[in-house]
Amino acid sequence: MVAKVDMPPGVENKIPDGLKPDGSPYKVLVVDDSMFIAKQLSQIFTSEGFEVVGTAADGAQGFERYKEMFPNVDLVTMDITMPVMDGVTSLEKIIEFDKNACVIMVSALGKEDVVKKSLLTGAKSYIVKPLDRKKVLERVVSVLNR
Repeated sequence: MVAKVDMPPGVENKIPDGLKPDGSPYKVLVVDDSMFIAKQLSQIFTSEGFEVVGTAADGAQGFERYKEMFPNVDLVTMDITMPVMDGVTSLEKIIEFDKNACVIMVSALGKEDVVKKSLLTGAKSYIVKPLDRKKVLERVVSVLNR
């Protein structure tokens, strides 16, 4: 158990980033072919009160999951490089299906041209691998609070 003296000031009263103003959790779909990355993102999200409503291992599965769960998905994290269907193609299909979809691309360094294309296609932001908990939450919160 953590004693209050071990916590930074103000943390004990902080509202988790994953909660909407009404107190209900934001619902997240994680699309990534790496089980490690999907698990890491899910842990980051659940630790802040988000509800991970599904995961998918490729873009085609991600698009299908999005359609099945629509309109009960507030955010999608989408890997760019995946088998079957890449993340940019999946993003295009999701935006075509729901122009208001909130998709954040997840990319390894060196994919700047693909990230730029994703942003022009309709992605709201991007997260760079390796994942940094603080940066992931900053990007997600800034997109959800627009």
